[in-house]
Amino acid sequence: MAASPIEIDTPSPPGSALEVFLVFLSLGLTSFGGPIAHLGYFRRAFVERLGWLEETAFADIIALCQFLPGPASSQVGYAVGLTRAGFWGGAAAWTGFTLPSAVLMTVFAYAAPRVSGSLGDAVMHGLTLMSVAVVAQAVLAMARSLCTDRRTASIAVAAAMIVIAAPVAVGQLAAIAASALAGFIFCRGAREIARDAGGTRPATGLLVAGLVLFALLFAPGGVILRDVPAAALFHAFYKSGALVFGGGHVVLPLLREQMVTPGWVSDRAFLAGYGAAQAMPGPLFTFAAYLGAIARNGGGLVGAATALVAIFLPGLILVSALLPHWRRLRHSTTAQAVMRGVNASVVGILGMAFYNPVWVNGIRAPMDLGVALAAFALLVAWKAPPLLVVAFCVAGSVGLARL
Repeated sequence: MAASPIEIDTPSPPGSALEVFLVFLSLGLTSFGGPIAHLGYFRRAFVERLGWLEETAFADIIALCQFLPGPASSQVGYAVGLTRAGFWGGAAAWTGFTLPSAVLMTVFAYAAPRVSGSLGDAVMHGLTLMSVAVVAQAVLAMARSLCTDRRTASIAVAAAMIVIAAPVAVGQLAAIAASALAGFIFCRGAREIARDAGGTRPATGLLVAGLVLFALLFAPGGVILRDVPAAALFHAFYKSGALVFGGGHVVLPLLREQMVTPGWVSDRAFLAGYGAAQAMPGPLFTFAAYLGAIARNGGGLVGAATALVAIFLPGLILVSALLPHWRRLRHSTTAQAVMRGVNASVVGILGMAFYNPVWVNGIRAPMDLGVALAAFALLVAWKAPPLLVVAFCVAGSVGLARL
């Protein structure tokens, strides 16, 4: 018997996990454009077309997933599945939405090494140039939405300086912690949501269990992972997924630190895979399947599956634990202030990732900059589909190599 759905405003009766899977599989095959576009697809599907959720309930779910680390659109989909058909509905939603792009990225991992010679180098470099344009677009968009005043802009700059001064993994964690403190001190009182004391207080058992599991898996050399053969690979991706605030692009420097620095993946292969991920439907975090498939300490289908589950798992654990409590938590002025600081910090973190590794490895010559600028204009000014921009970057790189 399926677990009971999470109690939230649902105008339609509960459904089945199979129903949830089929709806999300369709979305996973057709949802291009990144997390913001995904949320638009979800709203049209679950609020307008299917009537699974009220508008206010959908907004509550989005707010929770923006508050937590991890890929927001995947977490929203998982939460929708939870509310529709309980735990198995959440698992079905995540599987359906993630599977298409995960399969495509794994296929790319096997195909990329077979593209050799000057043509292969040019194709891979074109994907790297796509990364330059995409990360530049992400920095601009996030700065506009998350750094809306002098306080949040200053927090973003301070976070960037912390990342410069410390190793990536330590620097990002320190930047997030310092920004949370700065938000608590300096960002209270702005854009606060009115308190809502209504509703019954949900049981705390699931919340405590979820937080304990999250912490145990995060702990270095975690107790649960000690005797598992793929522990190092699992922990690298779990840690990255647990520290990412602000969406998929922010995971770039963390994954590079976990995968490139120890020599598990080359910088060239890393950025080529990141560029290819832009052309895929569904969540950007399926980039992890590609990295797991080519990792020197894992590799193959087992490595792809291990990495894929590990990077999504922390966010899904937290959604499961916090969703029943979210309506009370989101009206806390302290929580709002802390998250304004954390959200501002991700702009500075992503800005540093844009410089290194993206710019440093992508822009080799002036004409590379020309292709990247044109791709940026296509994305930002012309709102071109990412798949079209990927094709443009690859064609431009190949053309320059021929010249």
